Order: sequence, then C-alpha cells, then structure tokens
Amino acid sequence: MQTLIDVILPVFLVIGSGYFLVWRGLFPVSGIDGILRFAQGFAVPCLLFQAIANIDLASSFDPALLGSFYGGASICFAVGMAGARVLFKRDWEDCVAIGFCCLFSNSVLLGLPITERAYGADALVGNYALIAFHSPFCYGLGITVMEIVRNRGQSRVQLVRSVTRAMFSNALVIGIALGFAVNFSGLPIPRVIDDALSLIVRAALPAALFALGGVLYQYRPEGDMKAIAMVCVITLIMHPALVWLFGSASGLDGDFFRSGVLTAAMAPGFNAYIFANMYGRARRVAASSVLIATGVSIFTIWVWLALLG
Repeated sequence: MQTLIDVILPVFLVIGSGYFLVWRGLFPVSGIDGILRFAQGFAVPCLLFQAIANIDLASSFDPALLGSFYGGASICFAVGMAGARVLFKRDWEDCVAIGFCCLFSNSVLLGLPITERAYGADALVGNYALIAFHSPFCYGLGITVMEIVRNRGQSRVQLVRSVTRAMFSNALVIGIALGFAVNFSGLPIPRVIDDALSLIVRAALPAALFALGGVLYQYRPEGDMKAIAMVCVITLIMHPALVWLFGSASGLDGDFFRSGVLTAAMAPGFNAYIFANMYGRARRVAASSVLIATGVSIFTIWVWLALLG
C-alpha cells in the first residue's frame, strides 16, 4: 500500500488534476492543447536530447534489455493485430492501428516518473536506453506495416520515403537523433545552454502529465469495449510478462531488469492515438484504450512493483 501512495498516486494525481479541471470547465481545452504542444513538441524532446547527449552509451545499451523489451513489444503488436482481425473482424488498416496501441507503451510520461519515484534517478539509465529507440522503433514498425497494408503494390522507394518522412517529422525522434549526434561527437554542451535545457526539462514531465489528463477527458470511452479490453490485457499484463520472461532467460538483472519490466507495464502512450488519428483508423479504440488502460494501470503497476520487490 505504501508503494501505491508514495510512488504511483503522485503521478496519477497530476494526471487527474488535468482531467478534473477540464471536466469542470476550470481550465480551457485550448490551454491543454498549448501545454501539450509545449511538452511533446519542445520540453520532452529537450529532456530526451539532454539525457541521450550525456548518457554513457557503452554501459547503457544492454542488448539483453533492448532485445527483451522490443521482442516483447513486437509480439504484442502482432497479437493485437491478429486479435483485431480474427476476434473483431476489423479491416487491416484498423488492425494495424489497434496493434500499435499494444506496441507503444507510455515510456516517457509514466515510465520515467514512476521508475524514478520507485528506485531513484540513478535507476533511469535503462529507461533512457529504451526511450532512445522507442519512437524510432515503434513508429518505424507501425508506419512500415501500415504503408504496406495501405499501398499494396507500391514501389520500395516510395515506401521508404513514406516511412522516413513520417518518422523524422516527429519531434521526439529529432530530439533523440540530435542527442546521439552530440554524444558521438564528444563535444560538451556549453554550460549556459545546458543550464537553460535543465530549466526546460524540469517542467517537461509535470506539464506533460497535466496535459495528458486534459486530453484524456476529451476522448471519453465510447463502444468497442471488447477491443479496448484486449488492448488493456496485452499492454498491462502480456508485455511486462514477456519482458520478465525474456529478461530472466537472457540473464538481465538489477536496474535494467526493473526498467524493462516497468516500462513495459505502462499503459499505451498518447502516441497510440496520434498514430490512429494520423491514418484516420480505429481512433475511438485508441483514445479509449489510452484512457482506460491509464486508469487501470494504477493497480497493475502496483502489482508489478510488488513482484519486482
């Protein structure tokens, strides 16, 4: 119970405050849109840039961690697609959008603050390693499969262009790529710039969590409850269980093991809705899955924290 109070509830209280204030009309939707643009388009990319630029790449990128997490994520993507097709008879474009909901964990807005509160800032190295590949991997996989489904018979050159254009218009991907460029160059970030980045970074997660609450209110659940339930089970139970299984089999332990399992245990990120909206497919399932899974994850994260010890 103490873990629930000390680690999980503070994060969800910030989300809940955004939800409540928009629900009661005390904060405008236009204000939420502005905060979300600031957080996702600027502050969080700055956070990722600074973290990747300063991370020790040699000790951070454990193949067992990346393989366990992204192997599990890929299986969940395939299971979500297959379930949407076989169980709910959705067309293939919808299946890809629903599969993407099962693929994209909320690694930044939920994974970072919950891991930090549970195990301290020094335990976030594994989280940053996962986040560095998260958007490129998930968008690369989701966009590639969607473009193949949508454009059967399209030339390979056109397909590569479509995937590349969609990926590198994403601010998170740009922030990560610039962070790698600075890290590989070995050039230090000037102190005045690093100090300015630190000020922005401190606002990133609280602003993003508050905005997430306001956004979730705008997309209240409507129908498709069986598909939404499937997404919740895959994201909150199946993915972390697979990471636990693969991580144990590959000898992953310590902070990396906890980071992998906890990040996998997060609800679908808002990018799941962004992806669905980008293609105009399964938007109601995506939005409602983000909302419901985020609420349910209060309790499932508690269970995973207890199992991790």
